Amino acid sequence: MNTSSNNINPFDKVSGSAGLYSPKGLVLLFLTVVLIAVIITKLKIVGIGFLFALMFGAFYLYKLFTNPILGFYTAIGLNFLILGLTRYVTGLPLGFAIDGVMVLTFLALIFSRFRERVDWSPANKDITFLAGIWLLYCIFQLVNPEARSVEAWIAGRGLGFYFFFFIILTFMLINTHKKLDILLYVWGVFSIIATLNGMKQLFIGVDFAEKAWLNAGAAQTHILFGKLRVFSFFSDAGQFGGNQGYTGVVAIIYSMTKKGFAKVFFIIVGVLGLYGMMISGTRGAIGVPLGGLMTFFVLRKNIKVLAFGVVLLAIVFIFFKFTTIANGNDQVRRMRSAFDPNDPSLQVRLANQKILKGYLASRPFGGGIGHAGDKAQRFLPNAFLSHVATDSWYVLIWAELGIVGLLFHLFILFYVMGKASYKVMFTIRDPITKLKMSALISGMAGVMAASYGNAVLGQMPTALLIYATMAIISNPETFETGNQENQPEISKT
Repeated sequence: MNTSSNNINPFDKVSGSAGLYSPKGLVLLFLTVVLIAVIITKLKIVGIGFLFALMFGAFYLYKLFTNPILGFYTAIGLNFLILGLTRYVTGLPLGFAIDGVMVLTFLALIFSRFRERVDWSPANKDITFLAGIWLLYCIFQLVNPEARSVEAWIAGRGLGFYFFFFIILTFMLINTHKKLDILLYVWGVFSIIATLNGMKQLFIGVDFAEKAWLNAGAAQTHILFGKLRVFSFFSDAGQFGGNQGYTGVVAIIYSMTKKGFAKVFFIIVGVLGLYGMMISGTRGAIGVPLGGLMTFFVLRKNIKVLAFGVVLLAIVFIFFKFTTIANGNDQVRRMRSAFDPNDPSLQVRLANQKILKGYLASRPFGGGIGHAGDKAQRFLPNAFLSHVATDSWYVLIWAELGIVGLLFHLFILFYVMGKASYKVMFTIRDPITKLKMSALISGMAGVMAASYGNAVLGQMPTALLIYATMAIISNPETFETGNQENQPEISKT
């Protein structure tokens, strides 16, 4: 019995010029040529552009359905660009592009096992179960008696849906060192582009769309004392700074697993990432490298390395907290204010938290997804929560999903971090896998630390990167067993 036919992808069938020998093929070719001629004649330049877009779309779909992981990498790339594109393209729901790519990727996975059931067992993990409960809780928010807007919930749908479905995609698709490396390369390329665009904003100036965005109200928070807080093509400077710091930590540690060009590439990504964090003027972003590197030093289980790390971080802390060195630099001066407990901005945040504490005392399930902070004013301009700044990611979760949601959210984060850290420190033996997992764990720890001051963790592009990270670090055994693909040797210090 021939079993190979049981795993047929209909998009892999042999096709080409042979099909033109049939009458149907000739008729189809003739009609296609006529259609192309009519489109070009009627629409001219626009028609040519439409045809190229159509051909590219058809080619992309073909490649996606023959290689589903392409959809995963596409989602990562769109994740970086989508919010910035809304400054240039208005009136279109570009945010649903991520949803579309994820749906297509799931369909491609199913078609890749066209005549048999897909083996979903790689995604049968405890984190998937927790993400499923979280998704149900987010869906429950539709009937939260405090919620007033379904549109606001739809705008915040990624909080539950992206988390659950992207974790499944990661388990199913990222299961070798090579695939993990490609993910980091895609991440690194877009991070480099983001920092370069940020440098353009800082040294050359913003373009017409960015200027319009600033003039529409963003200038109040992004131009301070005549100096621009760089935001690149991200939603705001806070997200840009936090994500670039995250990238910096992950890339620098990841470079330790590489040699030659790859090592240089990740070092460049790391340095540019940290530089992007600095020029963002986002004070809370300093928590990413501080928290991330401290986590990495602990994961190494080496007293000398840990001692060196503690001394290094102490020097950084003393530099910002107790000196005025480099205060002439706007970015350094703004970062330094993050270490001042009397900073006016911090006092305002603490005052807002007191207001929310009183309001949420009788609302254990929060005010509803999409109902808190400035973004909610688009849907609920007169609602109480939409006029109280949340700033912190955890405060945002508290305001929208209540103390119940916040506690469960924190449980998921610390459960994943704790279990992954234990595996790296005491279970995983392969030094390459250990370092790669340490890079991702450290980056996530840094984002968790920075999210106390900024809403970094759950917003694009950080969100999908964190969700992918949570899946990968929950399953390090996959990378340790039978997946060593020409990895360089490293020391076990």
